[in-house]
Amino acid sequence: MNEKQRIESQKVVAGNPTDKKSAKDFSKYFESVYIPPSLKDAKKRGKEEVNYHNDFHISEEFQGLGNNKKFYIRTYGCQMNEHDTEVMAGIFLGLGYEPTDTVNDADVILLNTCAIRENAENKVFGELGHLKTLKKHRPNLLIGVCGCMSQEESVVNKILKTYNQVDMIFGTHNIHRLPNILKEAYMSKEMVVEVWSKEGDVIENLPKVRKGEIKAWVNIMYGCDKFCTYCIVPYTRGKERSRRPEDIIQEVRHLAAQDYQEITLLGQNVNAYGKDFEDMTYGLGDLMDEIRKIDIPRIRFTTSHPRDFDDRLIEVLGKGGNLLDHIHLPVQSGSSEVLKMMARKYDRERYLELVGKIKAAMPNASLTTDIIVGFPNETEEQFEETLSLYREVEFDTAYTFIYSPREGTPAAKMVDNVPLEVKKERLQRLNALVNEISAKKLKEYEGQVVEVLVEGESKKNPDVLAGYTEKSKLVNFRGPKSVIGKLIKVKVTKAKTWTLDGELVEEALEV
Repeated sequence: MNEKQRIESQKVVAGNPTDKKSAKDFSKYFESVYIPPSLKDAKKRGKEEVNYHNDFHISEEFQGLGNNKKFYIRTYGCQMNEHDTEVMAGIFLGLGYEPTDTVNDADVILLNTCAIRENAENKVFGELGHLKTLKKHRPNLLIGVCGCMSQEESVVNKILKTYNQVDMIFGTHNIHRLPNILKEAYMSKEMVVEVWSKEGDVIENLPKVRKGEIKAWVNIMYGCDKFCTYCIVPYTRGKERSRRPEDIIQEVRHLAAQDYQEITLLGQNVNAYGKDFEDMTYGLGDLMDEIRKIDIPRIRFTTSHPRDFDDRLIEVLGKGGNLLDHIHLPVQSGSSEVLKMMARKYDRERYLELVGKIKAAMPNASLTTDIIVGFPNETEEQFEETLSLYREVEFDTAYTFIYSPREGTPAAKMVDNVPLEVKKERLQRLNALVNEISAKKLKEYEGQVVEVLVEGESKKNPDVLAGYTEKSKLVNFRGPKSVIGKLIKVKVTKAKTWTLDGELVEEALEV
């Protein structure tokens, strides 16, 4: 079956065998019918047109599907997954379901998964094991696995073979078909697998249940074309597909009208935005230049790839205002040789040149980053280059990781020749440096008055409020609950390891 037929077929329904004979029949059935997601197909970047759909609606046949039923979604991974969960929650509400914060009384449980590291996948499989007991006691419960893990053939095959308590598997391109998938699962009482290796279209007008009323995420593009050798995301999320600027701007204006105080523009490679447009020249810098005129106090974006961080974007960010100068700029390694093995398409010198341009346009900019240690063939000298680059840039903080091979990526075929004990030792040395510089940066805040967007009560003490500065520093202080959701002035009294303590200067800042 070719890719066109794969897409047209859209799904396969499979029974769950309970005895040896039916298991054998099941195996034969799947050999002839089941088509798993294909990482090989996902890597192909064809010329097929990406279609834009503005007519999403829940058809009459699905109305009331969730009446007197509750749903629960557990989200793993990045902000993109969090945003996908907001969309699925919106669809559930449109079907008549009610949300619940526990699996114990849920009628549908979805695990929205992350595939970026092995540990993330292991957590999902562990949770599926826990849910098996729940399914035994409540056979009408629907359990689904969606998100990035569902785009990996090895994962889908493992679920089919081992986790017969799962009722639904669907991928990152199929979220808008959740009503169809749910109905199929109810009708068949068999496992429904619907995963497309197709790149996916852009679906507008999807309902959303946003997490909170203060900060919002706005997806501006989908997918990634970079194919870093260690990364599974381009396979699980498809090729780069940008939303039309008018749709994004309309969404941001709607959020402004609802009094949101901060938005984050999202994309797997957010600063490649617009490069897939064939009818105009329009990039992230142009979009930011329009959005900055909208009455929202704070605008961020994530995640950037250094290769696509162009001069136009730097120019617009330099205008300041509501465009924040906190930039997450993953470097991954400070060694040009390792960066080449990673297929990052820039070297150490180019990265440092980009940092210089950013700091020239925004002298007070704060930079954060991602770093992988122990990549195949990384030498001690190459690791030391990462440490020296970190010292030179003086990042505010970093997300650090030991290299984890992902099946299907080019790096997974490399000999993983850095011993685990060496990887761990390097990670400890890197984290010590990260902590040292982070503490130094936070110490500089003592005595300063900072602007804080108050998000709510502290997780540790309900009498203490918590919020974030423009540079994403967490500040704890005592104050009236009336300032929650507002921008206020706080004087920093003490810098801790990862947070700041402060005292209220004024109740609210006029915006």
